[in-house]
Amino acid sequence: MDFSDLAKMKEMMGQARQMQEQMERKLTETIVEASTGGGMVTVRMNGKKEVLRLKIEPTAVGSEGSDLELLEDLIVAAINEAGRRADETIKTSVAGMMGGLNLPGLS
Repeated sequence: MDFSDLAKMKEMMGQARQMQEQMERKLTETIVEASTGGGMVTVRMNGKKEVLRLKIEPTAVGSEGSDLELLEDLIVAAINEAGRRADETIKTSVAGMMGGLNLPGLS
């Protein structure tokens, strides 16, 4: 291996690092939202699957908080749906960033 090969390898590593940084930024900046129960529960999540906001309409609790189990199910469903949407959005975004490269696990 000569010095030109090492220089090429170093350049490739730098490009890989830049792509990783771009991806991290993209994950943080990507925001998705999902609602369940006709809008009773809404979850906002970023591409890192961090829940940014959970909104529960007062009508979801009821006057006596009678159906807490239903509310819990709605929250779980909204979080799971937001996670699926984040996955879809990031997958599409990554495919665009990779310029059509056929890499395992991204197709």
